[in-house]
Amino acid sequence: MRRMETDVLIIGGGLAGLSVAASLDSGLDVMVVSKKTFQDSNSARAQGGIACPVAPGDSVESHVRDTLATGAGLSREKVVREVIEGSFAAIEELEKLGVRFTRLEGQYGYDLGQEGGHSHRRILHAGDVTGAELVRVLLNHVESRENCRLMPGVMAVDLITTGWLGLPGANRCVGAYFLEAETGDIFAVRCNALVLATGGAGKVYLYTSNADTATGDGIAMAWRCGLPVRNLEFVQFHPTCLYHPEAKSFLISEAVRGEGAVLVTASGERFMPKYHPRGELAPRDVVARAIDRELKVSGEPCVYLDITHKPESFLKRRFPNIYATCLKYGYDMARDRIPVVPAAHYFCGGVEAEPDGRTRMPGLYACGEVACTGLHGANRLASNSLLEALVCGRKTGCRISRDLRELRGVRVSIPDWEYGDAVPSDEAIVVEHNWNEVRTCMWDYVGIVRSNKRLERAHRRLLNLRREIRAYYLDYLVTADVLELRNIADVGHLVVRSARMRKESRGLHYNLDYPNPDPAMAGHDTIIEDLPGSHPGA
Repeated sequence: MRRMETDVLIIGGGLAGLSVAASLDSGLDVMVVSKKTFQDSNSARAQGGIACPVAPGDSVESHVRDTLATGAGLSREKVVREVIEGSFAAIEELEKLGVRFTRLEGQYGYDLGQEGGHSHRRILHAGDVTGAELVRVLLNHVESRENCRLMPGVMAVDLITTGWLGLPGANRCVGAYFLEAETGDIFAVRCNALVLATGGAGKVYLYTSNADTATGDGIAMAWRCGLPVRNLEFVQFHPTCLYHPEAKSFLISEAVRGEGAVLVTASGERFMPKYHPRGELAPRDVVARAIDRELKVSGEPCVYLDITHKPESFLKRRFPNIYATCLKYGYDMARDRIPVVPAAHYFCGGVEAEPDGRTRMPGLYACGEVACTGLHGANRLASNSLLEALVCGRKTGCRISRDLRELRGVRVSIPDWEYGDAVPSDEAIVVEHNWNEVRTCMWDYVGIVRSNKRLERAHRRLLNLRREIRAYYLDYLVTADVLELRNIADVGHLVVRSARMRKESRGLHYNLDYPNPDPAMAGHDTIIEDLPGSHPGA
């Protein structure tokens, strides 16, 4: 078995992982691995932008208040303030690297967007492809650093800890096993510090805005090696994905509603004002539930986003990518209403971590969507996600640089991957069936609106599915499809358990049997930490 070594191993090539790599000391050897290419991430698909209180009349305090209000009593004010205060330096650093945010024509000021839950225009954007632009610039910067190695086409299998190796002392992360997509070979990387920056888990659900890579790998691996996960019941469903059989989860940015688009039924009736005083700019959980309610009442397959009152020239300038994509599928934003439906979009919960990436396990750090720092609480404020990836990624890089000045890691010998009696699979159809069953189960029973009965059904079905998947995993040689299936089943199981533990409705978690928030639950996190740490091959 091939073995490699590095000082810092970063799993994930999105904005969080690249931000960590860009912030590490140049004297450290750094390896960044990506499951597919470095453009295949949720970060690269982000349209809206980065929230930063730069406008006259806006302030850190106002941004903090909006974040706390949207977080529904679970955001940690200290963390919220720390991240928002870091936004100015993050923006300045990006611009020094070459990011060009859209500015007002003929003026110096930024062209700031407005999105749901924000009391001010504070969304900096690069057209409507902000994420792709940020990834492009940061990727170029990281590639130019002599101490950084980039490895696409590599999928993490499991983490390696000193506890599993049977070494004395505190349990520490010392590396990971990987599957090389091109060859199918398993290899190991030993490291002094490992960063989980694997993103979210939208593919746990049947319908999602996420990239195909978002299968919850980091959450599942961290839980399997014994780390606690927090608040996984809070899954954000983006209200407006394009409804078209050939449009694979294309997102219609919230910025479109920020520029005046309204949501209407098939008959043309606007409905959001009856659900919230901010109408279409209500927090995303409110808008998603409103659309879900309208669809259940009407029986229609979708609702519509109407921005036909805006000039074609404005729409093409402000939303060039969205305009062109809608046109490709037969919808002219300037003349046609856009059919939209909600889809799983963002995990507010994740691996328990601090804003500087520290977890409970020495040597293991987590940042970005895979981490739960306390910023988002029970519901993420729009465009705070790219902000978190940038600010926490930078803090994580700086933290690791300090930590490794004092400790260069534990020298360990990583054993060969144990194939056992595993053979090549001749039943790949089983993987596809189980993949679809997990995602359908989660969509039907653990979606926008839940109930005790639905959660109990999901719990029973996922227990059986996970037993089948485990047996398949042990019997056959590892493939990327099997690894992803194993991970979405584990994360789905954790979401259901978390949802059953919360006996109230709060933020993104809405249970028909407990329709109101319980004041006693304000500030109470849902934490699962019951796995002692399993064999990486288990």
